[in-house]
Amino acid sequence: MQRYSRDMSGYAGQPPAANWPNGAKIAVQFVLNYEEGGENCILHDDAASEAFLSEIVGAAAWEGQRHWNMESIYEYGARAGFWRLHDMFKSRDMPVTVYGVATALARSPAQVAAMLDADWEIASHGLKWVEHKDMPEAEERAQIAEAKRLHTAVTGSAPKGWYTGRCSENTVRLIAEDGSFDYVSDTYADDLPYWTDVAERPQLVIPYTLDANDMRFATPQGFNTGEHFYTYLKDSFDTLYAEGVAGAPKMMSIGLHCRLVGRPGRAAAFARFLDYVASHEDVWVARRSDIAAHWAVEHPYQAPKLQPSRMDAAAFLATFGGIFEHSAWIAERAYEAELGPTHDSVIGIHAALKTQFRLASEDERLGVLTAHPDLAGKLAQAKRLTAESSGEQSSAGLDALTDAERQTFTELNAAYVKAFGFPFIIAVRDHDKASILAAFHARLTNSRAQEFAQACHQVERIAFHRLKDLFA
Repeated sequence: MQRYSRDMSGYAGQPPAANWPNGAKIAVQFVLNYEEGGENCILHDDAASEAFLSEIVGAAAWEGQRHWNMESIYEYGARAGFWRLHDMFKSRDMPVTVYGVATALARSPAQVAAMLDADWEIASHGLKWVEHKDMPEAEERAQIAEAKRLHTAVTGSAPKGWYTGRCSENTVRLIAEDGSFDYVSDTYADDLPYWTDVAERPQLVIPYTLDANDMRFATPQGFNTGEHFYTYLKDSFDTLYAEGVAGAPKMMSIGLHCRLVGRPGRAAAFARFLDYVASHEDVWVARRSDIAAHWAVEHPYQAPKLQPSRMDAAAFLATFGGIFEHSAWIAERAYEAELGPTHDSVIGIHAALKTQFRLASEDERLGVLTAHPDLAGKLAQAKRLTAESSGEQSSAGLDALTDAERQTFTELNAAYVKAFGFPFIIAVRDHDKASILAAFHARLTNSRAQEFAQACHQVERIAFHRLKDLFA
């Protein structure tokens, strides 16, 4: 049995109406990552110096040594860059969410006071700005707890949002298990918030961004000038704003770092973007906590009616064994194949089942065809159809035929079986009595190969309608 934890479907092209406040066409969210003083440094009891996200592109960690240049680059962010950005936002009365590394916040009392005075949200960015990918689960769990404790002591309140950034495969699950966070942002998977139950409990996810992010000033083939950053942000905003005007409002996250965009040559371009956003009507500039609160009210968690990927074998077969007429082996094979969250929907589980049907031998598929009853045939008259088949045939009025109509169906059934060796199969919910009869006559002219393919297609359509009933 294979289970695939990644969800490749999301909203499957049908996102919910965001219903942003006051009919806003877009929600814009600025994140200021405050990491200065929380980075790798032997003064912080780390084994080596920092090597990530600085003016020294491609820097290497210095084992057991202080990297004076790296330290001073980070210090610039705290001493100068932060205040430049603080003044930009405050003068425009635009709210901000700070991703605050707890140890960095503890070393920056003046900056924390300014954040609080501006009514910025201070979410948690972990205990230290270090890599977590190889961190043992127990250690990461302990660091989450310590980050919360220190954050609360420094800022006066517990963080309600979380973003590690340099996370592990366990991070989102550990945050969900903690249970105290309104949202987690260690994902880049969507343009809208969404719910997950990765830890067997609802957890709101507010995706972040690595593209509309000044970190690309510090990466190869990233932004080389402020103008590049401005153009990218503007294009992103324009695309999402246009989607909102068209009736599908989204969210735009912008990631910032004091030591990067806080530099004068970059800050000028960023200021132009702030003014560009302000020049538009129907824009909601919000903190991430505001978005979380809005989403929890407008789109509260709803437990899915069915989650096929989480069923045990007995439940799965009891639920889906009859989707393909008298052919439970299809469900058995689907259960043993790869299933995941993307299959927890009508389209998803239909894909899983029909894939096994299509992978089967021709003889096996023929067995599925011959398991189907004749339309308006003897089994129907004797009330011996499966409940699914009975409901389907009655939906097209095939349970209330005149004597003449019944005779016509009997003759057509006989001619069809004689020609092809299996019953005439059609998804009656796609038709009425007249179109079924028309299809009967038309398909009798097909070759056997053509009709075998058409019958298999109709079997899949019947399965799709049956699944829709289960998920309704």
